[in-house]
Amino acid sequence: MIDAKPFSQACENNKQAILNHLKPALQECRNVLEIGSGTGQHGVYFGANMPQLIWQCSDRSENIAGIRSWLSNTTLPAPLTLDVHDAAWPTQQYDAIFSANTLHIMAWTEVELFFSKVNTHLTPTGLLCIYGPFKYQGKFTSASNADFDLWLKHNSSASGIRDFERIDSLARQAGLSLLADHDMPANNQLLIWKRKAW
Repeated sequence: MIDAKPFSQACENNKQAILNHLKPALQECRNVLEIGSGTGQHGVYFGANMPQLIWQCSDRSENIAGIRSWLSNTTLPAPLTLDVHDAAWPTQQYDAIFSANTLHIMAWTEVELFFSKVNTHLTPTGLLCIYGPFKYQGKFTSASNADFDLWLKHNSSASGIRDFERIDSLARQAGLSLLADHDMPANNQLLIWKRKAW
């Protein structure tokens, strides 16, 4: 029988580097919602290496079958069908929300919607962890990221590498404070914010 599981080489390449920073950041957390789980590879790897967590994968409906195939031999809960446009997100709050390589795919209005949802679905001291490429003060961090941005815009004019400052502004509006900005392999960043306890 042919293995029908989807596969992302990027996930394989970056999973350990991301884990190196997530593991200490999430050590006090008990549940994590992953937005845009893609193939599900990150969820499987992070769930196995942080067994204290309930790692909840989610994605749009067209990716759920592939995620299920990755999760089939794990103890992770079934993936949720979730789009940023959905009115009904999970009713519970999460200690952390994680998303990798999603903000540059979304239209800007969807990025704004994402942060408004985060605001209502994090616990009072919850963490938001975002992995991907970013610009700083309008400048790309590498020539390859500039080329990638052109490729994104060629496929969808609404996509593109986001400015860190605009993303951080949305996070602050959602009551989050930046804890860390980690330089990652392949000209990516791992940004970690924490929700303020009022």
